[in-house]
Amino acid sequence: MAKLKKIYECKKCGHTQAVWAGQCPECKSWGSLVEKHVEEKKKNTKREIIDNNKKAEALIDIKIDESQRIKSDYKEFDRAIGGGLIKDSVTILTARPGAGKSTLLLQLSKSYADRDFKVLYISGEESSSQIKNRANRIMDKISENIWILSTNSMDNAIYEIKNIDPDIVILDSIQTFSLREFDNKQGSPVQTVECANKCVELAKDYNRKRAFILIAHMTKSGDLAGIRTLEHLVDTVLYLEGKVDEDLRFLSSTKNRFGQTGEIGLFSMQEKGLIEIENPSEYFTTKRQDPIEGSALSVIKEGNRLLEAEVESLVSKSFLPYPQRIGDSLKKDELNTLISILEERAGINLFDKNVIIKTTGGLKLKEQSANLCVMASIASSFYKKPIDNSTVFIAEVGLTGELKKVPQIEKRIRELERLGYKKVYIAKNSTKEKFNSIDVIQLKNIREVFDKEFN
Repeated sequence: MAKLKKIYECKKCGHTQAVWAGQCPECKSWGSLVEKHVEEKKKNTKREIIDNNKKAEALIDIKIDESQRIKSDYKEFDRAIGGGLIKDSVTILTARPGAGKSTLLLQLSKSYADRDFKVLYISGEESSSQIKNRANRIMDKISENIWILSTNSMDNAIYEIKNIDPDIVILDSIQTFSLREFDNKQGSPVQTVECANKCVELAKDYNRKRAFILIAHMTKSGDLAGIRTLEHLVDTVLYLEGKVDEDLRFLSSTKNRFGQTGEIGLFSMQEKGLIEIENPSEYFTTKRQDPIEGSALSVIKEGNRLLEAEVESLVSKSFLPYPQRIGDSLKKDELNTLISILEERAGINLFDKNVIIKTTGGLKLKEQSANLCVMASIASSFYKKPIDNSTVFIAEVGLTGELKKVPQIEKRIRELERLGYKKVYIAKNSTKEKFNSIDVIQLKNIREVFDKEFN
Protein backbone atom coordinates (compact mmCIF):
# COMPACT_ATOMS: atom_id res chain seq x y z
CA MET A 1 0.00 0.00 0.00
CA ALA A 2 1.34 3.43 -0.92
CA LYS A 3 2.33 5.63 1.98
CA LEU A 4 0.37 8.90 2.34
CA LYS A 5 2.05 12.12 3.35
CA LYS A 6 0.32 15.17 4.85
CA ILE A 7 1.08 18.56 3.27
CA TYR A 8 -0.47 22.04 3.31
CA GLU A 9 -1.28 23.72 -0.01
CA CYS A 10 -2.18 27.36 -0.68
CA LYS A 11 -5.57 27.67 -2.39
CA LYS A 12 -4.51 30.82 -4.22
CA CYS A 13 -0.98 30.20 -5.57
CA GLY A 14 -0.51 26.44 -5.15
CA HIS A 15 2.51 26.70 -2.82
CA THR A 16 3.03 23.55 -0.69
CA GLN A 17 4.86 23.01 2.59
CA ALA A 18 5.08 20.43 5.37
CA VAL A 19 3.66 22.56 8.24
CA TRP A 20 0.62 24.78 8.56
CA ALA A 21 0.98 28.57 8.79
CA GLY A 22 -1.46 31.42 9.00
CA GLN A 23 0.05 33.20 6.01
CA CYS A 24 1.29 31.73 2.74
CA PRO A 25 5.01 32.58 2.42
CA GLU A 26 4.76 32.72 -1.39
CA CYS A 27 1.73 34.96 -2.14
CA LYS A 28 1.28 36.41 1.41
CA SER A 29 -2.42 35.42 1.56
CA TRP A 30 -3.89 34.81 5.04
CA GLY A 31 -5.78 31.62 5.91
CA SER A 32 -5.22 30.07 2.48
CA LEU A 33 -3.24 26.93 3.48
CA VAL A 34 -5.38 23.77 3.55
CA GLU A 35 -4.45 20.23 4.53
CA LYS A 36 -3.98 17.60 1.79
CA HIS A 37 -2.81 13.99 1.69
CA VAL A 38 -0.58 12.93 -1.19
CA GLU A 39 1.14 9.71 -2.13
CA GLU A 40 4.76 9.77 -1.06
CA LYS A 41 7.06 8.84 -3.92
CA LYS A 42 10.23 6.90 -3.24
CA LYS A 43 13.38 8.67 -4.26
CA ASN A 44 15.52 7.01 -6.88
CA THR A 45 18.93 6.66 -5.27
CA LYS A 46 20.60 5.21 -8.36
CA ARG A 47 23.07 7.51 -10.06
CA GLU A 48 22.59 7.67 -13.79
CA ILE A 49 25.20 8.73 -16.34
CA ILE A 50 23.40 10.79 -18.98
CA ASP A 51 25.98 10.55 -21.76
CA ASN A 52 29.31 8.87 -21.12
CA ASN A 53 30.41 9.52 -24.71
CA LYS A 54 30.38 13.31 -24.32
CA LYS A 55 33.94 14.65 -24.21
CA ALA A 56 35.28 18.01 -23.06
CA GLU A 57 36.51 20.39 -25.75
CA ALA A 58 39.11 23.11 -25.66
CA LEU A 59 37.39 26.51 -25.72
CA ILE A 60 39.67 27.73 -28.51
CA ASP A 61 38.56 24.84 -30.78
CA ILE A 62 34.79 25.37 -30.36
CA LYS A 63 33.16 26.82 -33.49
CA ILE A 64 30.09 29.06 -33.46
CA ASP A 65 27.45 28.12 -36.03
CA GLU A 66 25.72 31.32 -37.14
CA SER A 67 23.29 29.22 -39.21
CA GLN A 68 21.56 28.39 -35.92
CA ARG A 69 19.90 31.82 -36.00
CA ILE A 70 16.45 32.13 -37.55
CA LYS A 71 15.89 35.55 -39.10
CA SER A 72 12.45 37.14 -39.37
CA ASP A 73 11.09 39.94 -41.54
CA TYR A 74 11.13 42.20 -38.46
CA LYS A 75 14.58 43.74 -37.99
CA GLU A 76 13.45 45.40 -34.74
CA PHE A 77 12.58 42.01 -33.21
CA ASP A 78 15.83 40.44 -34.45
CA ARG A 79 17.77 43.38 -33.02
CA ALA A 80 16.17 43.01 -29.56
CA ILE A 81 16.77 39.25 -29.45
CA GLY A 82 20.40 39.54 -30.51
CA GLY A 83 20.33 38.99 -34.26
CA GLY A 84 17.66 36.32 -34.68
CA LEU A 85 15.94 33.43 -32.91
CA ILE A 86 18.22 30.52 -31.94
CA LYS A 87 17.03 27.07 -33.08
CA ASP A 88 17.38 25.38 -29.67
CA SER A 89 16.41 28.29 -27.43
CA VAL A 90 13.56 29.13 -25.07
CA THR A 91 12.45 32.77 -24.99
CA ILE A 92 9.95 34.44 -22.67
CA LEU A 93 7.98 37.50 -23.79
CA THR A 94 6.05 39.42 -21.16
CA ALA A 95 3.91 42.56 -21.30
CA ARG A 96 0.87 44.18 -19.73
CA PRO A 97 -2.56 43.14 -21.07
CA GLY A 98 -3.31 44.85 -24.37
CA ALA A 99 0.32 45.72 -25.18
CA GLY A 100 0.26 43.51 -28.29
CA LYS A 101 2.36 40.46 -27.37
CA SER A 102 -0.05 37.96 -28.97
CA THR A 103 -0.30 40.14 -32.07
CA LEU A 104 3.48 40.39 -32.35
CA LEU A 105 3.95 36.62 -32.08
CA LEU A 106 1.24 35.93 -34.64
CA GLN A 107 3.01 38.32 -37.02
CA LEU A 108 6.29 36.53 -36.33
CA SER A 109 4.56 33.21 -37.00
CA LYS A 110 3.68 34.38 -40.50
CA SER A 111 7.20 35.71 -41.05
CA TYR A 112 8.82 32.40 -40.08
CA ALA A 113 6.20 30.37 -41.97
CA ASP A 114 6.88 32.38 -45.14
CA ARG A 115 10.54 31.35 -44.77
CA ASP A 116 9.51 27.66 -44.84
CA PHE A 117 9.66 27.07 -41.07
CA LYS A 118 6.78 25.11 -39.57
CA VAL A 119 5.19 27.03 -36.67
CA LEU A 120 2.87 25.66 -33.99
CA TYR A 121 0.94 28.35 -32.08
CA ILE A 122 -0.53 26.89 -28.87
CA SER A 123 -2.96 29.09 -26.97
CA GLY A 124 -4.32 28.46 -23.50
CA GLU A 125 -6.27 31.73 -23.44
CA GLU A 126 -7.96 32.05 -26.84
CA SER A 127 -9.95 29.72 -29.05
CA SER A 128 -8.81 28.81 -32.54
CA SER A 129 -11.53 30.99 -34.08
CA GLN A 130 -10.35 34.04 -32.08
CA ILE A 131 -6.82 33.53 -33.35
CA LYS A 132 -8.13 33.12 -36.92
CA ASN A 133 -10.03 36.41 -36.65
CA ARG A 134 -6.85 38.22 -35.58
CA ALA A 135 -4.89 36.52 -38.37
CA ASN A 136 -7.45 37.70 -40.96
CA ARG A 137 -7.02 41.25 -39.68
CA ILE A 138 -3.21 41.44 -39.71
CA MET A 139 -2.27 39.00 -42.48
CA ASP A 140 -2.75 39.48 -46.21
CA LYS A 141 -2.35 35.74 -46.77
CA ILE A 142 -2.29 32.89 -44.24
CA SER A 143 0.54 30.41 -44.69
CA GLU A 144 0.04 26.64 -44.72
CA ASN A 145 3.03 26.31 -42.35
CA ILE A 146 1.14 27.79 -39.36
CA TRP A 147 -0.68 25.35 -37.06
CA ILE A 148 -3.02 26.33 -34.23
CA LEU A 149 -3.82 24.41 -31.05
CA SER A 150 -6.19 25.69 -28.37
CA THR A 151 -5.67 23.80 -25.09
CA ASN A 152 -4.66 24.17 -21.44
CA SER A 153 -3.14 20.69 -21.28
CA MET A 154 0.64 20.57 -21.53
CA ASP A 155 0.37 16.83 -22.12
CA ASN A 156 -1.79 17.49 -25.19
CA ALA A 157 0.63 20.20 -26.33
CA ILE A 158 3.61 17.85 -26.06
CA TYR A 159 1.75 15.17 -28.04
CA GLU A 160 0.95 17.64 -30.86
CA ILE A 161 4.51 19.00 -30.89
CA LYS A 162 5.82 15.47 -31.49
CA ASN A 163 3.05 14.75 -34.00
CA ILE A 164 3.34 17.94 -36.12
CA ASP A 165 7.13 18.29 -35.58
CA PRO A 166 7.33 22.11 -35.82
CA ASP A 167 10.53 24.17 -36.00
CA ILE A 168 9.11 26.94 -33.80
CA VAL A 169 6.62 26.57 -30.95
CA ILE A 170 4.73 29.49 -29.37
CA LEU A 171 2.88 29.05 -26.04
CA ASP A 172 0.37 31.72 -25.07
CA SER A 173 0.69 31.83 -22.10
CA ILE A 174 2.83 29.54 -19.94
CA GLN A 175 0.77 30.27 -16.78
CA THR A 176 -2.36 28.75 -18.35
CA PHE A 177 -0.89 25.27 -18.91
CA SER A 178 -0.77 22.27 -16.57
CA LEU A 179 0.67 18.76 -16.52
CA ARG A 180 -1.49 15.79 -15.53
CA GLU A 181 1.14 14.29 -13.21
CA PHE A 182 0.96 17.28 -10.82
CA ASP A 183 -2.09 18.01 -8.68
CA ASN A 184 -1.44 21.76 -8.48
CA LYS A 185 -3.76 24.06 -10.38
CA GLN A 186 -2.88 26.07 -13.50
CA GLY A 187 -0.71 29.10 -12.84
CA SER A 188 0.77 27.71 -9.63
CA PRO A 189 4.58 27.94 -9.31
CA VAL A 190 4.92 24.16 -9.55
CA GLN A 191 2.87 23.83 -12.75
CA THR A 192 4.46 26.88 -14.41
CA VAL A 193 8.02 25.76 -13.72
CA GLU A 194 7.38 22.12 -14.70
CA CYS A 195 5.68 23.15 -17.96
CA ALA A 196 8.61 25.44 -18.71
CA ASN A 197 10.97 22.55 -17.94
CA LYS A 198 9.19 20.45 -20.57
CA CYS A 199 9.65 23.25 -23.11
CA VAL A 200 13.37 23.45 -22.33
CA GLU A 201 13.64 19.66 -22.66
CA LEU A 202 11.95 19.67 -26.07
CA ALA A 203 13.94 22.69 -27.30
CA LYS A 204 17.33 21.27 -26.30
CA ASP A 205 16.69 17.79 -27.75
CA TYR A 206 19.99 16.89 -29.44
CA ASN A 207 18.23 14.98 -32.22
CA ARG A 208 15.57 17.61 -32.96
CA LYS A 209 16.26 21.23 -32.04
CA ARG A 210 13.32 23.61 -31.75
CA ALA A 211 12.84 27.24 -30.80
CA PHE A 212 10.23 28.01 -28.14
CA ILE A 213 8.68 31.41 -27.42
CA LEU A 214 6.60 31.54 -24.23
CA ILE A 215 4.26 34.38 -23.37
CA ALA A 216 4.22 35.09 -19.63
CA HIS A 217 2.00 37.29 -17.49
CA MET A 218 3.24 40.56 -16.01
CA THR A 219 2.59 41.78 -12.45
CA LYS A 220 1.10 45.19 -11.59
CA SER A 221 4.59 46.41 -10.73
CA GLY A 222 5.78 45.61 -14.27
CA ASP A 223 7.80 42.47 -13.46
CA LEU A 224 7.60 38.97 -14.86
CA ALA A 225 4.91 37.08 -12.92
CA GLY A 226 5.88 33.97 -10.96
CA ILE A 227 9.00 32.81 -9.18
CA ARG A 228 12.52 33.69 -10.37
CA THR A 229 13.17 30.07 -11.34
CA LEU A 230 11.26 30.73 -14.56
CA GLU A 231 13.76 33.41 -15.62
CA HIS A 232 16.72 31.17 -14.81
CA LEU A 233 15.30 28.33 -16.91
CA VAL A 234 14.97 30.23 -20.17
CA ASP A 235 17.62 31.66 -22.48
CA THR A 236 16.09 35.06 -23.26
CA VAL A 237 13.65 37.37 -21.47
CA LEU A 238 11.91 40.07 -23.55
CA TYR A 239 9.69 42.89 -22.29
CA LEU A 240 7.16 44.62 -24.56
CA GLU A 241 6.42 47.99 -23.00
CA GLY A 242 4.09 50.81 -23.92
CA LYS A 243 0.88 52.45 -22.79
CA VAL A 244 -2.34 50.93 -24.13
CA ASP A 245 -3.69 54.36 -25.15
CA GLU A 246 -0.51 55.18 -27.12
CA ASP A 247 0.82 53.50 -30.24
CA LEU A 248 4.55 53.37 -29.35
CA ARG A 249 5.93 50.00 -28.15
CA PHE A 250 9.43 49.19 -26.84
CA LEU A 251 10.74 45.62 -27.10
CA SER A 252 13.77 45.15 -24.84
CA SER A 253 15.81 42.22 -23.53
CA THR A 254 16.81 41.88 -19.87
CA LYS A 255 18.46 38.48 -20.28
CA ASN A 256 20.03 36.98 -23.38
CA ARG A 257 22.43 34.03 -23.42
CA PHE A 258 23.02 34.51 -27.15
CA GLY A 259 23.41 38.27 -27.44
CA GLN A 260 23.72 41.60 -25.71
CA THR A 261 21.11 42.67 -23.17
CA GLY A 262 19.62 46.14 -23.27
CA GLU A 263 18.95 46.07 -27.01
CA ILE A 264 15.59 47.58 -27.95
CA GLY A 265 13.22 47.24 -30.88
CA LEU A 266 10.71 49.96 -31.68
CA PHE A 267 7.18 49.32 -32.95
CA SER A 268 4.00 51.27 -33.51
CA MET A 269 0.62 49.65 -32.82
CA GLN A 270 -1.63 50.14 -35.84
CA GLU A 271 -4.82 48.57 -37.16
CA LYS A 272 -2.78 46.01 -39.13
CA GLY A 273 -0.69 45.05 -36.08
CA LEU A 274 2.74 46.15 -34.89
CA ILE A 275 4.66 48.16 -37.48
CA GLU A 276 8.43 48.71 -37.24
CA ILE A 277 9.64 52.25 -36.59
CA GLU A 278 12.44 53.04 -39.04
CA ASN A 279 12.97 56.68 -38.03
CA PRO A 280 12.88 56.96 -34.20
CA SER A 281 13.51 60.74 -34.17
CA GLU A 282 9.93 61.25 -35.40
CA TYR A 283 8.71 59.80 -32.10
CA PHE A 284 11.32 61.08 -29.63
CA THR A 285 11.78 64.69 -30.79
CA THR A 286 9.42 67.51 -31.71
CA LYS A 287 10.05 69.32 -34.98
CA ARG A 288 9.59 73.06 -34.36
CA GLN A 289 10.14 76.16 -36.45
CA ASP A 290 10.97 78.27 -33.38
CA PRO A 291 12.63 77.13 -30.13
CA ILE A 292 10.55 76.96 -26.97
CA GLU A 293 11.59 77.34 -23.33
CA GLY A 294 11.95 74.18 -21.25
CA SER A 295 13.04 71.90 -24.11
CA ALA A 296 16.53 70.39 -24.51
CA LEU A 297 18.01 67.61 -26.65
CA SER A 298 20.50 64.81 -26.02
CA VAL A 299 21.67 61.49 -27.52
CA ILE A 300 21.32 58.33 -25.43
CA LYS A 301 22.52 54.80 -26.06
CA GLU A 302 20.14 51.82 -25.93
CA GLY A 303 22.17 48.66 -26.49
CA ASN A 304 24.13 49.41 -29.68
CA ARG A 305 21.59 51.98 -30.83
CA LEU A 306 21.85 55.76 -30.56
CA LEU A 307 18.57 57.63 -30.04
CA GLU A 308 17.79 61.31 -29.96
CA ALA A 309 16.02 62.27 -26.75
CA GLU A 310 14.02 65.42 -26.05
CA VAL A 311 13.50 66.42 -22.42
CA GLU A 312 10.76 68.93 -21.59
CA SER A 313 10.62 70.68 -18.21
CA LEU A 314 8.12 72.88 -16.45
CA VAL A 315 9.22 74.98 -13.47
CA SER A 316 6.39 76.71 -11.64
CA LYS A 317 5.73 78.42 -8.30
CA SER A 318 4.66 76.04 -5.53
CA PHE A 319 1.92 77.04 -3.09
CA LEU A 320 2.45 73.97 -0.92
CA PRO A 321 5.04 73.39 1.85
CA TYR A 322 6.68 70.65 -0.22
CA PRO A 323 7.16 71.41 -3.95
CA GLN A 324 6.37 68.62 -6.39
CA ARG A 325 9.10 66.71 -8.24
CA ILE A 326 7.56 64.68 -11.06
CA GLY A 327 9.30 62.77 -13.85
CA ASP A 328 8.15 59.36 -15.11
CA SER A 329 11.18 59.10 -17.43
CA LEU A 330 13.64 59.45 -14.55
CA LYS A 331 13.76 58.00 -11.04
CA LYS A 332 12.60 60.46 -8.39
CA ASP A 333 15.86 60.18 -6.42
CA GLU A 334 17.88 60.96 -9.56
CA LEU A 335 15.69 63.97 -10.34
CA ASN A 336 16.08 65.29 -6.79
CA THR A 337 19.86 64.84 -7.05
CA LEU A 338 20.05 66.86 -10.28
CA ILE A 339 17.87 69.60 -8.75
CA SER A 340 20.19 69.76 -5.72
CA ILE A 341 23.21 70.15 -8.01
CA LEU A 342 21.43 72.97 -9.87
CA GLU A 343 20.76 74.78 -6.61
CA GLU A 344 24.25 74.41 -5.11
CA ARG A 345 26.51 74.49 -8.19
CA ALA A 346 24.57 76.69 -10.64
CA GLY A 347 22.82 79.07 -8.24
CA ILE A 348 19.30 78.22 -9.44
CA ASN A 349 16.91 78.38 -6.47
CA LEU A 350 14.21 75.75 -6.82
CA PHE A 351 13.31 75.26 -3.14
CA ASP A 352 9.87 76.83 -3.69
CA LYS A 353 9.33 75.61 -7.26
CA ASN A 354 7.50 72.62 -8.71
CA VAL A 355 9.71 70.79 -11.22
CA ILE A 356 8.06 68.48 -13.74
CA ILE A 357 9.96 66.72 -16.52
CA LYS A 358 8.98 64.31 -19.29
CA THR A 359 10.49 62.93 -22.46
CA THR A 360 8.83 63.01 -25.85
CA GLY A 361 7.61 59.52 -26.72
CA GLY A 362 8.00 58.23 -23.15
CA LEU A 363 11.69 57.34 -23.55
CA LYS A 364 13.33 56.23 -20.27
CA LEU A 365 16.52 58.09 -19.33
CA LYS A 366 18.63 55.18 -18.05
CA GLU A 367 21.98 56.67 -19.07
CA GLN A 368 23.88 59.30 -17.07
CA SER A 369 24.75 61.00 -20.38
CA ALA A 370 21.33 62.71 -20.22
CA ASN A 371 22.15 64.53 -16.95
CA LEU A 372 23.26 67.75 -18.63
CA CYS A 373 20.24 67.71 -20.96
CA VAL A 374 17.79 67.38 -18.04
CA MET A 375 19.48 70.21 -16.15
CA ALA A 376 19.60 72.46 -19.22
CA SER A 377 15.91 71.82 -19.81
CA ILE A 378 15.07 72.80 -16.20
CA ALA A 379 17.29 75.90 -16.43
CA SER A 380 15.63 76.94 -19.70
CA SER A 381 12.21 76.81 -18.06
CA PHE A 382 13.49 78.61 -14.95
CA TYR A 383 15.16 81.45 -16.90
CA LYS A 384 12.30 81.56 -19.45
CA LYS A 385 14.93 81.36 -22.20
CA PRO A 386 14.54 78.84 -25.05
CA ILE A 387 17.42 76.71 -26.32
CA ASP A 388 18.09 76.64 -30.06
CA ASN A 389 16.66 73.57 -31.81
CA SER A 390 20.11 72.71 -33.24
CA THR A 391 21.85 72.55 -29.82
CA VAL A 392 22.48 69.26 -27.98
CA PHE A 393 23.77 68.41 -24.46
CA ILE A 394 25.72 65.18 -23.77
CA ALA A 395 27.48 64.82 -20.41
CA GLU A 396 27.20 63.24 -17.00
CA VAL A 397 27.14 65.79 -14.16
CA GLY A 398 28.84 65.01 -10.85
CA LEU A 399 27.83 66.25 -7.41
CA THR A 400 30.59 68.85 -7.73
CA GLY A 401 28.87 70.27 -10.80
CA GLU A 402 31.69 69.05 -13.04
CA LEU A 403 30.93 67.62 -16.48
CA LYS A 404 32.15 64.06 -17.05
CA LYS A 405 32.91 62.18 -20.24
CA VAL A 406 30.41 59.60 -21.50
CA PRO A 407 31.15 56.44 -23.54
CA GLN A 408 31.38 56.57 -27.36
CA ILE A 409 31.18 60.37 -27.45
CA GLU A 410 32.72 60.59 -30.95
CA LYS A 411 30.13 58.17 -32.33
CA ARG A 412 27.33 60.27 -30.79
CA ILE A 413 28.72 63.50 -32.23
CA ARG A 414 29.09 61.96 -35.70
CA GLU A 415 25.44 60.90 -35.53
CA LEU A 416 24.43 64.46 -34.59
CA GLU A 417 26.54 65.82 -37.45
CA ARG A 418 24.79 63.43 -39.85
CA LEU A 419 21.39 64.63 -38.62
CA GLY A 420 22.30 68.29 -39.16
CA TYR A 421 22.75 69.61 -35.59
CA LYS A 422 25.04 72.65 -35.24
CA LYS A 423 26.25 72.72 -31.61
CA VAL A 424 26.90 70.20 -28.83
CA TYR A 425 28.03 70.69 -25.22
CA ILE A 426 30.26 67.95 -23.78
CA ALA A 427 32.77 67.51 -20.93
CA LYS A 428 36.29 68.98 -21.11
CA ASN A 429 38.90 66.71 -22.75
CA SER A 430 36.24 64.29 -24.03
CA THR A 431 37.58 64.16 -27.60
CA LYS A 432 40.42 65.42 -29.79
CA GLU A 433 38.66 64.55 -33.03
CA LYS A 434 37.83 67.39 -35.42
CA PHE A 435 34.31 67.69 -36.83
CA ASN A 436 33.37 69.62 -39.94
CA SER A 437 29.81 70.88 -39.57
CA ILE A 438 29.12 70.84 -35.83
CA ASP A 439 30.55 73.10 -33.11
CA VAL A 440 31.82 70.90 -30.25
CA ILE A 441 32.00 72.94 -27.02
CA GLN A 442 34.00 71.25 -24.25
CA LEU A 443 33.51 72.80 -20.79
CA LYS A 444 34.47 71.93 -17.22
CA ASN A 445 31.27 72.42 -15.22
CA ILE A 446 27.56 73.16 -15.28
CA ARG A 447 28.00 76.87 -14.46
CA GLU A 448 30.17 77.40 -17.55
CA VAL A 449 27.48 75.79 -19.73
CA PHE A 450 24.74 78.04 -18.35
CA ASP A 451 26.89 81.18 -18.58
CA LYS A 452 27.54 80.46 -22.26
CA GLU A 453 24.00 79.34 -23.16
CA PHE A 454 21.72 81.64 -21.12
CA ASN A 455 23.75 84.85 -20.64
